[in-house]
Amino acid sequence: MREAYRKRILVTGGAGFLGSHLCERLLAQGHDVLCVDNFYTGTKDNIAHLLDSPNFELMRHDVTFPLYVEVDEIYNLACPASPIHYQHDPVQTTKTSVHGAINMLGLAKRVHARIFQASTSEVYGDAHVHPQQEAYWGNVNPIGPRSCYDEGKRCAETLFMDYRRQHGLSIKIARIFNTYGPRMHPSDGRVVSNFVMQALSGEPITVYGEGTQTRSFCYVDDMIDAFIRLMNTPEEVIGPVNLGNPHELSMLDIARRIIELTGSSSEIVFKPLPMDDPWHRQPDVSMAREVLGWMPTTALDEGLTRTVRHFRAVTEAMQARSAQCRQAMA
Repeated sequence: MREAYRKRILVTGGAGFLGSHLCERLLAQGHDVLCVDNFYTGTKDNIAHLLDSPNFELMRHDVTFPLYVEVDEIYNLACPASPIHYQHDPVQTTKTSVHGAINMLGLAKRVHARIFQASTSEVYGDAHVHPQQEAYWGNVNPIGPRSCYDEGKRCAETLFMDYRRQHGLSIKIARIFNTYGPRMHPSDGRVVSNFVMQALSGEPITVYGEGTQTRSFCYVDDMIDAFIRLMNTPEEVIGPVNLGNPHELSMLDIARRIIELTGSSSEIVFKPLPMDDPWHRQPDVSMAREVLGWMPTTALDEGLTRTVRHFRAVTEAMQARSAQCRQAMA
């Protein structure tokens, strides 16, 4: 007989940034974890340290195709989340959000599993409400270059709610705001990874617009804690629930903090603002505080220090591999 606390948990996108941290945390809690990823943006390096665990299983699979497994819970995290990656193949991005949701909801319905949807703050678009509350319907361009991600995630939320209403499925929806930390893809073009990699290499730090647009940054450990708390809430708690750090910073502020923490000589350069880039992004986390008893606890400088340490190690490893290749070719 299976131990009462031990669940069989599927994590789609499990080799990605958030997914790998979630797999790690669930394993530490004693659960069996099935990590599913097609490695479009995820990497085996993120979960290599988990492969020897008897409770961990890795499967290469694209969620746009059906999956037939037996599980108790599903965390649906599969989808490229940075503009560089999701705009590279926008049709596939939309399919991942929509077809992926349909396939995972169908699986949850068949095996009577509770299912968690990793939605995004981008459902609010270029918000006219600040900070953003869950009741706000958003201001999204349905035909712009970011629409494949923004509208894909909005449609996924619709599907989750309709499966709840039509089939009584046990669902949880999280709207994730900017998250950072170790294992971010070094070339995903997101603010923290971009700034840190540029600072470590001594390249100019690229700030778009005048740098006065704002974001709120949540450290990955805090975000994973929120995921698990939301998944374990009573049946009547559905969401959407905003998850993020309510402390707001301008792009210039975060660039200067990273330059200071890395000791970099990089200069800040300014480039035109991308189309439909939100001007403000700050979560109202009142619901998360009330329903989950959750607030982020990792200070920005502490989280950035850990992130810089990770990327410094990644950079040194890349340089070492390049040197070995040059030596081998000499």
